[in-house]
Amino acid sequence: MPAERRLGMDHPHYQWSPIVNRGKLRWPDDARVALCVVVNLEHMEWTDPEGSFTHLLAGGMGSRGTPDFARTSHREYGHRVGIFRVLDTLEKHGIKATVAMDAVTAENYPYLVDHCLKRGCEIIGHGISASRMISSRMTEQEERDYIQSSMNSLVQATGKAPTGWLSPEYGESARTPQMLSEAGIRYVCDWVNDEQPYKLESPHGDIFALPMMLELDDVVSLWQRRVTVGRYRDMITEGFDTLYQDGTQTGRLMTLNLHPWLIGQPFRIGYLDAALAHMTRRGGVWAATGSEIVDWFQKNPPVA
Repeated sequence: MPAERRLGMDHPHYQWSPIVNRGKLRWPDDARVALCVVVNLEHMEWTDPEGSFTHLLAGGMGSRGTPDFARTSHREYGHRVGIFRVLDTLEKHGIKATVAMDAVTAENYPYLVDHCLKRGCEIIGHGISASRMISSRMTEQEERDYIQSSMNSLVQATGKAPTGWLSPEYGESARTPQMLSEAGIRYVCDWVNDEQPYKLESPHGDIFALPMMLELDDVVSLWQRRVTVGRYRDMITEGFDTLYQDGTQTGRLMTLNLHPWLIGQPFRIGYLDAALAHMTRRGGVWAATGSEIVDWFQKNPPVA
């Protein structure tokens, strides 16, 4: 169902709902904040496939012609080194990662798939590759095939279909939420407009938004906005402190989006470690995977 522009809310994907008008959301054990950490495992192809659409800064730096070994190998650092450092840091603080994995990674890095599964990570869909975004340039059938191809690769690699989805670079067309629901996805992380999960409209069954904190995405902050890593640590902790205080009234959600090729660098990981320590040493924090949060929210919606 494509979105149709209209007065007020300009699409039909969900109902507008100011947080001050909702009932009280309670997390397990009356936690104030649900903490979800999404870790991206995405492959940057040497040459963008014909007809594909790619964010100009998707590889960490602008393209400088083909082959661009600095650009592609910089991204591959995440698969070779950074992912292990990031997962070790999360495990240190009792956080199970929600790993957004694209099809190219699932098909060509079986060691990483096994490593993530053995560590108890949840693996969710993340498109085909970092070089191929979903966009309205696709026909409906092209987008359906794209989503199904990604799903099939993860089923083949992990043995089960993912229930969550994060599009490469948050890219969607006007019909993406409904097509994800049609494919069996139960939650999507592309919508960044809230501090609680919420239900999306779909004729194909329940699907929920698990909102990211876009300005705390490490690529958005560190690479695109050039925030210093020390200030980035402070942004995470200050943001958490506000959510923690607001969580005395109703449960809040903090979903961080991390990229191992960036935050997994040896001179940055300590700042992430410090921010996570600040959050997890407080009582009333529920560290959970995306599916755990959505499952709880669906069974325990806000109560007036």
